[in-house]
Amino acid sequence: MRGRHLLISAAVLTLVACGGSAKLQLRGTELTSDPSAPNFSLVDQDGRIVSMAAQRGRWVIVTFLYTHCPDVCPLIAAQLNRALVTATGRQVGLRILAVSVDPARDSPKAIRRYALVHRLAPRFRWLIGSRNELARVWKDYHVAALPGPRGTVTHSTVSFLVDPSGRERLLYDTSVKAGDVLHDLRALNPD
Repeated sequence: MRGRHLLISAAVLTLVACGGSAKLQLRGTELTSDPSAPNFSLVDQDGRIVSMAAQRGRWVIVTFLYTHCPDVCPLIAAQLNRALVTATGRQVGLRILAVSVDPARDSPKAIRRYALVHRLAPRFRWLIGSRNELARVWKDYHVAALPGPRGTVTHSTVSFLVDPSGRERLLYDTSVKAGDVLHDLRALNPD
């Protein structure tokens, strides 16, 4: 009888330990303070003004890339673009806002060529501006962008997932994968 009471007690403790509020298992790094995403207005590759405030009501990933990047930027762009064109990406109205870290070379022509070569979806907007305009955005998002060797740009390779209410929810690093973004979108947007 004593063995049975121990078994029941163990089962109750297991249930209590597993109960309570379940924490979502997310693949991006959760930003626990849920800060509001800093607002900005920049021009996209088609000359249209894009602001962060106008993105309310949809999921947005803000990332920092440049078209002449020889290594990580094309990989990040490819993974984010894959997430964008999926059924889940379309369902939640996902947008990608890639803020340039190379104002001198990221011209509308260079970006349109990059988008064509890399088959970026139309909801993948590449944002440009003067060095001063972009530097304000970099500062607000805590991104470093410095001249690197042989015409490269040494920059922070972070991507922020912003929810429809304009709060920064998750942070992804260089190794961001489309599957991770989709998993997190489904977890955060269960409808």
